[in-house]
Formats: sequence, C-alpha cells, structure tokens
Amino acid sequence: MTSKINMRESVRKGRVFDIFIENVTLPNQSTVDFEIIRHPGAAAIVALTEAQRLLMLKQYRHAIGDYLWEIPAGTLEKAEDVLTCARRELVEETGFRARSWQTLGEIVPVPGYSDERIHLFMARDLTPAVQQLDRDEVIEVHQLPLEEVFNMVSSGQIIDAKTICGVSLARQRLSG
Repeated sequence: MTSKINMRESVRKGRVFDIFIENVTLPNQSTVDFEIIRHPGAAAIVALTEAQRLLMLKQYRHAIGDYLWEIPAGTLEKAEDVLTCARRELVEETGFRARSWQTLGEIVPVPGYSDERIHLFMARDLTPAVQQLDRDEVIEVHQLPLEEVFNMVSSGQIIDAKTICGVSLARQRLSG
C-alpha cells in the first residue's frame, strides 16, 4: 500500500522547484503533514579524459557559504530527456563535449523532503567546446587524476552527495 494525499497546498513556485504542504495518510494509517520540494530532476556527469583525469568543478554554493568539489550537473528543463540534459550541462559547465556516454544509475538525494532524482552518467572521449555558465554559477574547472578524486572522497574533502555517488559508481564500472 502507498500513501494517500488528502490535501496539497502550494507554498511557493520557484525558478527551479516548487514547495508544497501535503496532508498524507501513510501506509500505517497515520495522517501527517509534510513540507515537500517538488523538483523536475537532474543529470550529473563523471567526465573522464583520455589521460584518466576527471573534470571536477570547484563551485561556490551560497546555501552553505563555501566552495564544494563537484561533478558537473544540472536541472532538467521541461520535458527534457535526461541524457540531453547531461550533454547540455557538460558543455555549459565545463566547456567540453563527450562522444561516449554510459548510464551509471539514479539517486534520490533527500527523500525525506524532496522527490528529486539525479541521473548519473559517465562521459568519455571529450572534445573542447565553449563553456556557457549561468549568471549564478561561480565555477572553476579542474582536471584531477582519478586516484586523487577517490582519495578526496575517502578523506572527506568531497562532501557533495551526487559527486560521491557518481565517482563511486564510476570507480566500480572502471574496475569491473
């Protein structure tokens, strides 16, 4: 049995996502209110050069007031295919295109309050393109050796969830 939505109230329509209050009857018959972020989804890319280096972003994130090490990623546009989004975001954020794409999986980063799903890809056979950052993106692109990125995850230098998942799944794929 799944939950039943008894009432849904829109709190805010945002540029990227919408916020709702939902009164829900859960499978255990409890009735509760949830604040839910409804998100269109996203794609994230582990981009690997021929020299076995990963394209990593050092990106400023206002919500935490600091820079994070991340893989390229972005939000799906309305009715956009996940691979189309991944291709677009790779160019926009890194200034590279990829000829080879592999699906790594899908994650739900914060299921307690959001329906966002992030589709993870590995991209290879990279060629230069023109970077096209949005106004709100403060990004430095770095090419880091694979082992260095793995060590950054292990040491806690990389704390971004989609990056940890993407890099970990890519490591499994590359070693298998």
